[in-house]
Amino acid sequence: MGVGVKVKVWGDYALFSRPEMKVERCTYDVITPSAARGILEAIYWHPGMVWKIDRIHVMKPIQFTSIRRNEVKSKASANNALSVCNGAGKDLYISTKADIVQRASLLLKDVSYVIEAHFEMTDKANASDNPGKFKDIIMRRLKRGECYHNPYFGCREFPVNFCLYEEEEISTAYDVVAKKDLGFMLYDMDFSDPENIQPMFFRAVMKKGVLDLRECEVIR
Repeated sequence: MGVGVKVKVWGDYALFSRPEMKVERCTYDVITPSAARGILEAIYWHPGMVWKIDRIHVMKPIQFTSIRRNEVKSKASANNALSVCNGAGKDLYISTKADIVQRASLLLKDVSYVIEAHFEMTDKANASDNPGKFKDIIMRRLKRGECYHNPYFGCREFPVNFCLYEEEEISTAYDVVAKKDLGFMLYDMDFSDPENIQPMFFRAVMKKGVLDLRECEVIR
């Protein structure tokens, strides 16, 4: 087990998209482990360490809301940009009038979590890198509210507020609910083969408002 930390995160809205929903976006009931890892990496990332999510505490009741969002169905193409540079006469820009689409989204609202995580050293650490050094940097950044880029809840339009959680006890919104099965959720992406990145899933069972990920079975 590496060096641990507890981080409180909260925001107005969240959208942790289910991959089985192709066009209309639909969120999971709670934050996914990969989204939690992304938040911590936005606060502090270094090639000499890797974040591991241990537990997620659901601090507010799960609430859904539905909205319609404007999205762009196209994306800028590197091949198209190269063609324009070579004088092909194509348009380099994306015309929002032609490419914009309106889609329904099922979101979470008024969300708050406490993320318990630890980091482990990797073989890319330098000779001067050590767990104590990294923990000092992380604690300093959390207390000052510093981050490399603003973390977000699934989509960039849903920013995350964060702070160091310093209390010993963590009371969740479901302290009196012994068990709540949330079904299969996305755990993370397997990047071991860059040519064939695969999703990993797990059975999310919330016990008294806590998702314990330390010994969960991951399905590829």
